[in-house]
Amino acid sequence: MSTTDAIAAGGAPEPAHATAELPQELLRQLRDGLPLPAGALRGFVQGIADGRVGDAQVGAFAMAVRLRGLPPADTAVLTLAMRDSGTCLDWGDAGLDGPLLDKHSTGGIGDLASLTLGPMVAACGGYLPMLSGRGLGHTGGTLDKLEAIAGYRSQVDLPTLRAVVREAGIAIVAAGGDLAPADRRLYAIRDVTATVDSIALITASILSKKLAAGTRSLVLDVKCGSGATMDSREQSQALARSLVDVSCAAGLPCMALLTDMQQPLTDSVGNALELREALAYLRGEETPPRLHALCLALGSEMLCMGGLAGSDADARRQLLAARDSGRAFERFAKMVHALGGRAGALEAGGGVAGAAPLVEPVFAAMPGRVAAIDARALGMAVVALGGGRSDPGDAIDPRVGLTEVAEIGAGVAAGQPLALVHATSQEALAAAQQRVRAAFRLVDPGMQVAAPELLLGRVTAGSEPAPADPAG
Repeated sequence: MSTTDAIAAGGAPEPAHATAELPQELLRQLRDGLPLPAGALRGFVQGIADGRVGDAQVGAFAMAVRLRGLPPADTAVLTLAMRDSGTCLDWGDAGLDGPLLDKHSTGGIGDLASLTLGPMVAACGGYLPMLSGRGLGHTGGTLDKLEAIAGYRSQVDLPTLRAVVREAGIAIVAAGGDLAPADRRLYAIRDVTATVDSIALITASILSKKLAAGTRSLVLDVKCGSGATMDSREQSQALARSLVDVSCAAGLPCMALLTDMQQPLTDSVGNALELREALAYLRGEETPPRLHALCLALGSEMLCMGGLAGSDADARRQLLAARDSGRAFERFAKMVHALGGRAGALEAGGGVAGAAPLVEPVFAAMPGRVAAIDARALGMAVVALGGGRSDPGDAIDPRVGLTEVAEIGAGVAAGQPLALVHATSQEALAAAQQRVRAAFRLVDPGMQVAAPELLLGRVTAGSEPAPADPAG
């Protein structure tokens, strides 16, 4: 059965003998590679949402899917079951005068694009109910970055979400208690069970929230490289294809850009550190080239899909004007204020979590040129500093992380750091310095090393992955 047929039918046909099953029976079928009755899969997902399925069983399910995989039709059933585990938003009576748009990244290191791109698109006339996530494995989370703002509330009820989107044009929040509750629980367990990089689970997690939020078109940023959830080009293409096919089959127009994550998107990694960089970008004070190029490429796709721009050139002109005029920053500030951010929280970073007490450089063992970076190792260094979670209940210290991270192709002279480590203890600092130093591969300074291309490909409904236009 095709993905489209599975969605149209509400899942694969049920065997005549299918009955309500114990969770462990579905786990046995999944473990042994047997066909999964759609009704049993839907019942298991509802059990995740209402607590009838225990944490151990959820973890076993995640690991079995990670190791066995799911056929596309079962992935579609899982996605819709997770969507239907809670409320689906209806924007018909919201009185919005523009399209409902969304963008989502599959996760990376130093990936702060949602914080900058969302307000830019909102300033161009789009409305963005962005249901975002927390850090997952070595990758950072948009909500963790925003919660570095004093008073910011990422957990809101549905009336508040609707009101903030109407007022500010954008709301970046967690999927509330009523939206895709099965995903919220499964997401937290995936984070600590080494099951983050499952195409089926990523597809269902992302799309269940987007479908429940009621967005009308979706642009995906599918990362590829050592800092991504999927490190190979082939895996990233397969993930993009799964996401686009399931989304379009479910009635949500969708496309994906494949983008590079062999190194951090900017030179900062860590929640408050990335937030400060995003604010500087929105104010026009800094323009990190990779971040800027990504915002324009993704933003152009969003405006064109939403009917707000007639061409790539028109879309880019609007996006640049939104940023340069300060309107994008105003949208971000409105959102922060509406979601409880302290008055003046964004002025000179006054309401952003303070600096870590220890900031020390990481020096290379010898001069050289950066040939490669293990971006995943950088992300895990930040997790170990306290900027990520080893357990779903762990608190995060938003102050810790890395800044001034050297780029691939950069020369590093004697006495020039590879990065600065922001830490809260000498022990954590020393461990992070070792991790960071080991993450860089240097070659002779006289060798030429090309910087990796940012835009790697484009995936649309029914297409094969095509090279991205470097200009867009």
